[in-house]
Amino acid sequence: MTKPNFSKMSRQELRAYILAHREDDKAIEALIRRRNPNSLTYPFPETNEDLRAMEEILKKKLGSNGEAV
Repeated sequence: MTKPNFSKMSRQELRAYILAHREDDKAIEALIRRRNPNSLTYPFPETNEDLRAMEEILKKKLGSNGEAV
């Protein structure tokens, strides 16, 4: 049996394939490597000011108890 070409599958097709073939580590890896087109991106902090801004973003996302919200 030949494996499908994961790079030609849409995100939805790949997700459906994974749900049907949960043991296929290569398919899972292909999905993980794909970035969610709707996710926010943050630039890598280059200055101390950027680093402080990133820390504030992370604190807000984690909340006061250290768990993701």
